[in-house]
Amino acid sequence: MAEAVGFVEVYGLVAAFVAGDAGCKAANVHMEVFDRNKPAHPEKLKVPLIVLVKFRGDVAAVQAAVEAAVEAAEKVSGVVTSYIIANPEPGTEKMLKLSGLDKS
Repeated sequence: MAEAVGFVEVYGLVAAFVAGDAGCKAANVHMEVFDRNKPAHPEKLKVPLIVLVKFRGDVAAVQAAVEAAVEAAEKVSGVVTSYIIANPEPGTEKMLKLSGLDKS
């Protein structure tokens, strides 16, 4: 069975690091590589970069990590959304390894 995955999408790289740190300190999880989303109208956002933080572990640990990450990121620049997939299917697993941060 695959590990659960928790997503926290935040405004900016600083918030991503703060969220990731808080989530990993709150529960027995590990992080996948960050990903980014280039919004359609970045000039309208308070921070023009959206970063996705991904936590992996058992469902309860991922839930605790996501909650801590959301709380921490809200104090920095804010959260776009969060979600947990308890048992990702194989096609989803492949997509989780992709990252847009290393591309222009």
